[in-house]
Amino acid sequence: MEDIVNALALFANYVAVPATAYGAQLALGALGVTLIFGILRFANFAHGEMMSFGTMATILVTWGLQDAGIGLGPFPTALLALPVGILAAITMALVVDRTVFRFYRRQRSNPIVFAIVSVGVMFLLAGLVRIIIGPDDQSFADGARFVINAREFKELTGLEEGIAIKQTQIITVVVAGAVVAALFWFLQKTRSGKAMRAYSDDEDLALLSGISPERVVAICWIIAAALAAIAGTLYGLDKTYKPFIFLQILLPIFAATILGGIGQPVGAILGAFIVAFSEVMVTYAFRKFLAYLGPQDWAPDGLVQLLSTDYKFAVSFIILVVVLLIRPTGIIRGKVIV
Repeated sequence: MEDIVNALALFANYVAVPATAYGAQLALGALGVTLIFGILRFANFAHGEMMSFGTMATILVTWGLQDAGIGLGPFPTALLALPVGILAAITMALVVDRTVFRFYRRQRSNPIVFAIVSVGVMFLLAGLVRIIIGPDDQSFADGARFVINAREFKELTGLEEGIAIKQTQIITVVVAGAVVAALFWFLQKTRSGKAMRAYSDDEDLALLSGISPERVVAICWIIAAALAAIAGTLYGLDKTYKPFIFLQILLPIFAATILGGIGQPVGAILGAFIVAFSEVMVTYAFRKFLAYLGPQDWAPDGLVQLLSTDYKFAVSFIILVVVLLIRPTGIIRGKVIV
């Protein structure tokens, strides 16, 4: 029985806990992509770089607060700087919409044109971020690192395997849960949220009902940019901030969005956790885990690892291809990409 508990602790430490935090980060990113597609009807490939831009602003303010000796004690100073990062991302999103996307919206351009334009915006934001903060890894996490570490867990339980839970993982799950709850409340209960849903369902009917399209578009960009800044900051705190990484993260975010059903917020969250657990489980070496479950003094010869961690994002690509081939509308039937 103790071996089974040790196996579960090992699995929780290396798979369940990190995948849950990673899934929460992907969920916030996927919700931003889903909102843009559901309301504005195009795939926004610049969303990853918007995450990077908002995180960059948060980091710069965090460094300023740290130099001034301002902090939150055991909690990351970035939580104080995050509102500024959100405001910076919102400002950039609105500026990009006014100077770029609004022109094509007035021309009633095809969604494919919008998607191609968003690629151009992606490269523009990527260059801007690299000019301002550089291409290297940046550390901005401070405060307590662990809520409980593996050694403390072993001493507390008497098990051979420990579970380490980082403070940033707890913060990620709590913040993501609060943000998702607030978003769904906004969409379901407020007048602006109902206007957004009406605009998404039938643009012409919404116009006849007196809904202002420009206001809906602005609110959509504000929410998407805020989600991007929060998701990027949480990812940077939990792992690391490197501008190039957010271009890579775009792949699992889109995989989660399409898997769950594009245009479906609940589906985006579901798809995010499926993608996160798939990536972590496929790249985890199950040798020690299986040794606990097998006969005494037995262990598999190899690592029992399907893919190296270097190929983590390949899992998202495989999921994306399979979904597009088998069920393009996703788990929760969403809109078809055109």
